Parts: sequence; structure tokens; C-alpha cells
Amino acid sequence: MPGWNATHIPDQSGRTAVVTGANSGIGYVTARELARRGAVVVLACRSAARGRAAVIRLRTEVPAAEVEFTELDLADLSSVREFAQGYGRRHASLDLLVNNAGVMALPYGRTADGFETQFGVNHLGHFALTGLLLPRLRAAAPGARIVNVSSAFHALGDIDHDDLGSERDYRRWTAYGRSKTANLLFTHELARRFTEARETIVPAAAHPGYASSNLHAGAARLEGPTLTSRMTAAGNALLAQPAASGALPTLYAATAPGVRPDEFIGPRFGWRGAPARSRRAKWTLDDASGERLWAASERLTGVSYASLPR
Repeated sequence: MPGWNATHIPDQSGRTAVVTGANSGIGYVTARELARRGAVVVLACRSAARGRAAVIRLRTEVPAAEVEFTELDLADLSSVREFAQGYGRRHASLDLLVNNAGVMALPYGRTADGFETQFGVNHLGHFALTGLLLPRLRAAAPGARIVNVSSAFHALGDIDHDDLGSERDYRRWTAYGRSKTANLLFTHELARRFTEARETIVPAAAHPGYASSNLHAGAARLEGPTLTSRMTAAGNALLAQPAASGALPTLYAATAPGVRPDEFIGPRFGWRGAPARSRRAKWTLDDASGERLWAASERLTGVSYASLPR
């Protein structure tokens, strides 16, 4: 693993991947490098204009790339269902699902279905998408993988099962941390249930460290030119590693041989560096908490993983 970079990605010919939030930053780099190694890649993005522009850019950088854009708004479960149905009509199987898209530290808001935005987009949207695409992942097994992109900021907050949307006392960074904890608990519970069901799909998680991306700019766009937004821009310029480096943990989790279920991959030095196994808060390995979050997620999204053990 030391020194691992994009040149070490194994040949992906014959494999199909879906990357959410692939129009920019880490998601774009992930999609580009998978395509460079031969995968057919679906760029699943909320903005049609930015998604199509990303496809054009990617084909310019990788002329032989087999890529397509499909609209996906994780803040709207009807869009998630439409995406999954459309994917099923076009593709018989899915080898790799990279749940990359997300929002960070936004002012309080709600999704189309009434969920707090960060919890709704970062966790519930991807929970629903994964469940709806599970038959396609099974069709590609053995060898299929799910990579949930979390964050080192998951350490900011454990799940509050009595207040999943942080309704009682909304603090945007705590809410973000909780949504990223949800990503890791989801991965943990997927791994547990897949093991019981003897599924060969490998669910893993990754985080980019401190990488320059559009994620940091989301709250700033909503709030205007505040001190926080100026500090974020300065931090990106001075401290953040480029998106190409930030994408490496995701690419490792998605393609490297020997990745085990529920592994968490991040930069070696925490915020930057080559991919390595990452530390995680103990609450992200709590079976009882994972089961509670799973049950709530099925109830809230209406997406049931009925074929997996309880």
C-alpha cells in the first residue's frame, strides 16, 4: 500500500461503475481514472449541464473512455428510483458503486422528502440507491464492490437515534459529522449482513483527507462572502492536497486486490498521503447502532433490503 497511486489501478476492462457526484473534484477524478483503466463509467450527477460538461472533458482527457451521464438528485428519492430503474434498463450488472456525492456543513435545510439536507443527501439518498441497485451488483458478483465515501470529520458526532435529522439543536458541523458516521455505520452493517448472507460483494469506505473540491464551497455559496467562506478558500489554497490525490483512497478501496469488507481507507498521514487503513471512531463499529440506523433508513426511504438477514 505505501506509495500506491493511480498507475497501480488494475485493469478494469469489462467492468461497469457508477460514481455519484462525478462532475467535479474527487468524484470526477475517480470516474476518469476508472475509465482510463477500461471501465464503463456512469457519471451520476444532480446538474445535467455540469454532468454533460464533465463527460466532454473526460473524453478529451481519455479519448478511449466509455462514459455516460445520467441525472441523479440524491435529495429527491423519486430521482433515486428513476436513476436505478433507468440503469437497470441499460445495464445487466454493476461491478462498482461509488457513493461519493455529498454536501458539507450547510445551513439547515430539507430535501424534497422532508429530511434534513446533510443526513438526507449524504446517507439516506445513498442508502436508497444502494438498495435499489443491489440486484445489479449481485449480477456482477463475485468481485462487485460498494465504496461509501465518508470523512475524517465523522469523529465530530455519533448518531443520535432519537434525532436523526438534528432537529432539536441543529449545528451544521455536528450534523455533517453525524451524516459521515452514518456512511460508516451503513458500511459496517452492509458488511455484517453480506457476511451472514454469504454475499461476495465487498462494501468498504474511504475518505479523502483534506482535499480541494467543490464540497467546501457549498455552504459558502449559500451564505455569501463570510469570514468562514474566506477562511475555507484560503485553507484550500494553502493546505489541501489536489483532488487527484484526494481520490486515491476511494480508488484504492474500489480496485486494489485484497480490500476486505468494512475496511476504511484514507490518506496515510490523516489529511494527506498515499492510501492506508484509516482510524475510525469506535461508534462506527457498533452492531446495535448499525441495526437501528438500518431499520430507520428502510422506514424513511421506503427501500427494503428484504433479501438480506436482519
